[in-house]
Amino acid sequence: MYPIVTAAEMRELDRAATEELGIPAIVLMENAGRAIAEEIAALSRRCGQGRNPEGGLAVSPGERPSGCFAEGSDAQGRTDADRAAKGGARSGGLTIRTEAAPGPVQPGAEYWIVLVGKGNNGGDGLVAARHLREAGFSVSLLYAAPPESLTGEAAVQRDIAAALGVPAAVYRGGGYDFTGCAGLVDALLGTGSSGAPRGLFAELIAAANASGLPIVAADIPSGLNADTGETHDPCIQAEVTVCLALLKRGLLQYPGSGAAGRVALRSIGIPADLALKQGLSVHWLAPAVLERRLGVDPGRRRAADGHKGTYGHVLVAAGSLPMSGAGLLCARAALRAGCGLVTWALPGRVLPSAVLAAPELMLADAGGSEAGEWTAESADRLLELAGTRDVLAVGPGIGRFPGGAQWLRRLWEEADVPLVVDADALNLLAEVSYAGWRRTRPVVLTPHPGEMARLAGIHTAEVQRDRIGLAIRYAAEHGVTLVLKGAHTVIAAPDGRAFVNTTGHPGMATGGAGDVLTGMIAGLLAQGLDGIQAAAFAVYLHGQAGERAAGRRHDPSSIVASDLIEAL
Repeated sequence: MYPIVTAAEMRELDRAATEELGIPAIVLMENAGRAIAEEIAALSRRCGQGRNPEGGLAVSPGERPSGCFAEGSDAQGRTDADRAAKGGARSGGLTIRTEAAPGPVQPGAEYWIVLVGKGNNGGDGLVAARHLREAGFSVSLLYAAPPESLTGEAAVQRDIAAALGVPAAVYRGGGYDFTGCAGLVDALLGTGSSGAPRGLFAELIAAANASGLPIVAADIPSGLNADTGETHDPCIQAEVTVCLALLKRGLLQYPGSGAAGRVALRSIGIPADLALKQGLSVHWLAPAVLERRLGVDPGRRRAADGHKGTYGHVLVAAGSLPMSGAGLLCARAALRAGCGLVTWALPGRVLPSAVLAAPELMLADAGGSEAGEWTAESADRLLELAGTRDVLAVGPGIGRFPGGAQWLRRLWEEADVPLVVDADALNLLAEVSYAGWRRTRPVVLTPHPGEMARLAGIHTAEVQRDRIGLAIRYAAEHGVTLVLKGAHTVIAAPDGRAFVNTTGHPGMATGGAGDVLTGMIAGLLAQGLDGIQAAAFAVYLHGQAGERAAGRRHDPSSIVASDLIEAL
């Protein structure tokens, strides 16, 4: 299953499982605790591997829809042998991979301490302690609150642990001696908690982090906002987070992703059909999601009798004398995305220098000033050109110029083709209130966090505080497809659907990478995809290209934007 849920959506799913299907809550808790114990045992077997600060996501075979991935391959179809040849897992982004199930907890002599809270999260930890103990691990419990304060299923698990003689203590505050301990289980605060941890919970979280021991978090790290990814002070810094049932939004948004470490998504027995009935609208991108939810062919197969006209014609209005490279990157990327033809329109002053830049491109003189900059009058020429093209991409490298906002409004209202708006065109859009602008064809906006802040009239920090929620609201309110770029790019549709990307590499943080993405979106739109299809697929492919480009270089930080085009 691929949904990403809020805490409230997860509570509703839990309720439906217990009340509508009759699955006892204690059965779900048992499954959760066993999954946590299995991941601890797997971590124990991998001892010696360093913590991955970038985070990652391991999807157990039980969570994988049948036929999506080959056994032992990742979301891009690479096998374990492929990864080994490249030196192991990817060094950045959100790693989604299917791997051998941890299996039954294997005997071990390590000593683990389970930090137990008052709610169901604590109950999950108590079950995990029992399974570890039965397998030969040495386990003790450290309660953050008096054990008698536990209720419901958690109280049942407390009593079972006591009957089995699992050593237990109650945390009294201050430092704690973790000498001889191999690791800690964070079962303190689950998705039901809100705000910063307080009192003894806060002290115990701080002590756990200070121990330097690997920490396995149950469902989410304590102190992490499950919906937004905000990390409160203090927040558990986990080696592994065992996410139960469905991914929580906070695990895919920074800084939460960093606090979660490697995220292992595990089933707890909630049927997939029940999640489908809930109408969950946010999913993480994977080939199965592209194919089944978006109707996109991840293999990009072509008809045997196709020709260049079959795959559309993109008009790129981008670049100026100081920034002609932005237009070139955008236009070349549109071609690499598979469209049949691309016309690159740019100020006439720049045209001679672009003639030999890419022989596959058609060039058009859009007028402009003697200084090689755009002018408001160039809208007439662009509208004329757009009349015989399938898509218009506008913005990269156009700069600021007098009458720019009115120029953009004319393109917005009069160009009867899908429109992709990026870079400087987004800044023009942010200068005006465009709510009253008329538009019948799809629009895709592709802001980075700073541009998004200007569009929404807020600070960049507010954008980053809840990227998924903001993207969904903005797309719905403005009737656009929104691509909010950054780590785990969010793609939101006007109808409330959203997708979070899982491909990419930190080396992609380089000038021009966004221009490449704009061209790719336009190229896919020209081939007949709608706004959300083209945006989501382009983002996914763009991230894959970044991974391949990083794999080809000795130092991935040396990636440049043109490397992404060549890796498509």
